[in-house]
Parts: sequence; C-alpha cells; structure tokens
Amino acid sequence: MKKILVAEDEDSIREFVVINLRRAGYEVTEAEDGVKALELYRAAEEPFDLALLDIMMPGLDGMGVCAEIRKDNSNIGIIMLTAKAQEMDKISGLMKGADDYVTKPFSPSELVARVDALYRRVALDAVRSKNNFNEELVSGNFTLNLRNRVLMKNGEPIELTQVEFQIMEHFFSNPGAALGRMQILDRVWGTDYYGEDKIVDVNIRRLRMKIEDEPSNPKHIVTVWGLGYKWED
Repeated sequence: MKKILVAEDEDSIREFVVINLRRAGYEVTEAEDGVKALELYRAAEEPFDLALLDIMMPGLDGMGVCAEIRKDNSNIGIIMLTAKAQEMDKISGLMKGADDYVTKPFSPSELVARVDALYRRVALDAVRSKNNFNEELVSGNFTLNLRNRVLMKNGEPIELTQVEFQIMEHFFSNPGAALGRMQILDRVWGTDYYGEDKIVDVNIRRLRMKIEDEPSNPKHIVTVWGLGYKWED
C-alpha cells in the first residue's frame, strides 16, 4: 500500500485531499496541524512514502514539519501545499527539503498526478535498494552510489533528497554535456509534470549549497546561459 501523510488545518480542504488520494489507491493518515503530523510521522509502524504538507498551519507550520522530517529521512517524498502565489513561499519550501509544491486551488487530477509522479520516483529508489543495485558512478572526487543513494565527496558522505539524487545521477550520466531545464525536468519530474521549470533552478541552488566549496561561484554544477546546466568534475 502506498502510504501518505496529509497535514492540512482546513477541514474542507483536508477532506477533499484525503478522499481523492484514497480513491487513487493511497493509504492516507491525516493531521489537522503540524504538531500532530510530526507525532503521527514518528509513531508510524511502517514508514510513509510521501508527505503532503500545508505551509500555513497554526503552531508548527508546514515548513517546520518539512525540515524536521527531512532531518530524519532523505527518502520520503514531500509536497508542499500553499494558498499563496508568491515565489518566495514556493522557493522557501523547496529549500527546506520539499520535492514539489501545489498551489491552491487545485483540481483532483492535478493533485493526484503530482503525488503519483513523486511516488514513482520514491518507489524506483526503493526497488534499487531491495535489489542490491550497487553500481557506482565516479566523477573526479565525487562518487555516487546508486544503491545507498549517497554522494561521496573526497570520501565524505553528502545526504541527498531523492530529487537531488536523481538530478546528480542525470549529471553523472552526462558529464560535460549541457542539459536544458526542460530536459532535466522531464528526466526527473516526468514528462507529465504540471508545474513550472523553475523548480529545477531551486533544486540546483540547493545542490550547490551541499557540494560546492563556494556555492556562489560553482565549479561543478555550471550554468549554461540560456539553456540550463552542466556537470564538471
């Protein structure tokens, strides 16, 4: 069963989300605020595959829940729900470790499509782990372990979210090649992704903060102006 944690303080919206996700085949655990969401997450006997978190909640908001979950689990897929259209709300959620965001109001088809797309990526990583898929990709001082989902830099591990991992795998598989934003988006988020291509830029910024000696002057994830990015070892 596909397990998802839904945290939303507005009863009508939470009910709408829960009904549609259950119809789509998900086992849903719901919480009315951030504190309860963390309690349910930590008490779960079986780990959640995904979490759907409203940004604006009383007490502990979705940003805080996202940050706490991500400290504990780099494998879980996280989608933020926001009623705001401002770019900073979307970017802040992604920088906290979220994989995607959905802006209210949204249709049932959009919601399920975004959740399904993220679940497929999470499930792929789980299959690799179960099958002891232990190939490594090496680039200069970096090693990407495809089974453990760990990036090593000079022998030191760097924790990656599942989206960051897939971006790095795409880079390592195409060293020195200029990859367009849409190419990265299609490869990592899927060709049926509903969102905007700027999600690629935010994840690149997050990756640079993790792997570059000087994130503001990147030597490895290099911008190709007018196109996208390329990887240099």
